[in-house]
Amino acid sequence: MTGRRIAKAFIYILPAIIVALLYYAWSQKPLLEVGVGYAARVTCGCRYIGNRSLEDCYKDFEPGMEPIRLSEDVATKTVTASVPLLASRSARYDPVLGCVVEKFGG
Repeated sequence: MTGRRIAKAFIYILPAIIVALLYYAWSQKPLLEVGVGYAARVTCGCRYIGNRSLEDCYKDFEPGMEPIRLSEDVATKTVTASVPLLASRSARYDPVLGCVVEKFGG
């Protein structure tokens, strides 16, 4: 194959690969919503009940949860777990109830 044919094939194949990957990612969205909700609640307990660092709380994740990213708002004692562009949930520490995951809005 010449360089032009390879480039032309690449131009047609690349969008198909991107569409397939996006379809797969969106088909996993319900599972991601459950996973980030679980991660937010577990990490909230780790941070505000266990008094551990946010980085240390990653040790509590189950295998397969590596794509989940964590952030926190110390002022409101809220932990947010997310998979960028796909799913995000937050859990807030309440002294009476413990860590409460926000209601699902999707």
